[in-house]
Amino acid sequence: MSIRDVIINKLREAFTPESLDVADESHLHEGHAGHRPGGETHFRVYIVSPAFEGKSRIERHRMINATLSAELKDSVHALAIEAEAPGEARG
Repeated sequence: MSIRDVIINKLREAFTPESLDVADESHLHEGHAGHRPGGETHFRVYIVSPAFEGKSRIERHRMINATLSAELKDSVHALAIEAEAPGEARG
């Protein structure tokens, strides 16, 4: 299973999102710190979930980082996060 698939599965299980997009942006970071041949080091997550209602941006990021702690310790070098509650404008 790819790291992207692991991220998707963990986020779906933890947050039951209405919308989820996980993009591998490793190819944009070739030659930069943390990049490895084959990619799967730099990801962008866009997620909409009721779990984020009433939470600050920092709280949302902490929730996601805690869910993906094993991947962030091991294989993922960078994770860009856009986390919103339903009804919030994508920003």
